[in-house]
Amino acid sequence: MAKHYAVGIDLGTTYSCIAYLNEHGKPVTIPNEEGELSTPSAVFFDEHDILVGNEALRNSVLAPGRIITQSKRFIGETLKRWPVDGKFYTPVDISALILKHLLKNAEHKLGAIDRAVITVPAQFSDIQRQNTIEAGLKAGLDHVDIINEPVAAALCYVLGSEGLWFTELADQQRILVFDLGGGTLDISIVQYKEDEVKVIASGGDLMLGGLDWNDSLIQYLCDKFDQQFRDDPRLDPVSMQQITLDVEQLKRSLSARQKSTINITHAGKKHALEITQTEFEKLTQHLVDRSEKVTRNLLKVNNMGWGHVDVVLSVGGSTRMPMIMNVLKKMSGRTLNSSLSPDQSIAHGAAYYAGMLLSNNDFARAILSSEATARLSRMKQQSVTARSLGILVRDNSNSQRVPHYLMPANTTIPSSITAEYGTIIPNQKRVRLNIVESDDHAPEQYVSLGTVEISPLPAGLPENSPIAVTFSYDLNGRVQVAAKEIVSGKIAHAQIIRPENLAIREVEVSNVHELLAQGANQI
Repeated sequence: MAKHYAVGIDLGTTYSCIAYLNEHGKPVTIPNEEGELSTPSAVFFDEHDILVGNEALRNSVLAPGRIITQSKRFIGETLKRWPVDGKFYTPVDISALILKHLLKNAEHKLGAIDRAVITVPAQFSDIQRQNTIEAGLKAGLDHVDIINEPVAAALCYVLGSEGLWFTELADQQRILVFDLGGGTLDISIVQYKEDEVKVIASGGDLMLGGLDWNDSLIQYLCDKFDQQFRDDPRLDPVSMQQITLDVEQLKRSLSARQKSTINITHAGKKHALEITQTEFEKLTQHLVDRSEKVTRNLLKVNNMGWGHVDVVLSVGGSTRMPMIMNVLKKMSGRTLNSSLSPDQSIAHGAAYYAGMLLSNNDFARAILSSEATARLSRMKQQSVTARSLGILVRDNSNSQRVPHYLMPANTTIPSSITAEYGTIIPNQKRVRLNIVESDDHAPEQYVSLGTVEISPLPAGLPENSPIAVTFSYDLNGRVQVAAKEIVSGKIAHAQIIRPENLAIREVEVSNVHELLAQGANQI
């Protein structure tokens, strides 16, 4: 019997990590070819090979136009392309190359890997989740499951940290998971009770991460250099690539020391600059404020205060910055739980979830002890939707098309809701619905998932014949749509037809098919 290991992958914006469960049910991080536990999420195209990780970064200064980083920030943007040597690479392509590299390293230890759990931010939309799964399949996996990153961290905490493996927590706990990585801020409030991890609410900011702290430093340093020499390094891609690499190390140094020095080299000129922690904090106070605002808002909209939180769990490499630890302590009024590895806990939690999915499978029994299998089979996890799900309808008061959300954000998944609509004309052959998800950052905007065409309908239907449409989020947070003509009971085909451009669209300028919100909402 072939072995199916429980494999979890943290596909990060700046660094990625892969782990598996050993026979005792313990997560083990698999090092890359250089022996490091985290691999830079960077891809470099030279004339003959594709390099991933540290080797990609080492070559990037020589040819900055050949390296692609931060691809996770663009996943879901179907029109995004990076041109290299006459070819065009999408965010899915780059993510697949990173995943393939991680899997190749893991297969040296485990053998062939055909399934894995990949983590995603809780705030990821349906198309971003779909693209992540596509990247895993493109990397060579036969089956991909996904789990929200804060949930993975919570699983890692209750199953593995502080010697808790095969033991029970003394009491139920409500955990605020604060996950600040290289590219995203993800926050979830998680309830642990009786072998269950249940998400109560989630929030975050997909465009707030360690990269933004880096960028503040980069702009400050380049301004200083320009003032000194009247020569702006930002105009030279080679100089900027080196500065970008050096600033990452400077940021890490400032997380451990009160001050550090960086040498800026550009156009034959050199400038040594000393930066203190205090200066760094002043430069990035606006980012800290954004982090605090997102955290406080999550509690506020869910009618909670810090008295409802038992544990503040910090994960993600960017939580090492003292300014982040300090603002969390200030907000919560308590000591942070930093027992988990900021870099590895997400991958470890994904491996635990992979073990939970496999625990009742004969394949799992081939690699896990009976004790590990029993513990994993008892553990359950429940997540919530990060975005509201609905359709576009016409507002009769002003004739504008507006979202009508049928399933609010923070609904437990898997979950579904059925709405009834009526046909507009006799003998109607098909109906169309425009499916949308909310955009948490701007209430006046939404994300279009595409058009659902429901067909064929039974022949001879009279006007206003009822059609029951079921909208659902599955375990992976993916949107599914089903439809049934109520009188005949016939199931009509329903499939999301995605537009070429899934960018956020303003409600006021949306150009969609109209739904009349009157009586049995007509289609």
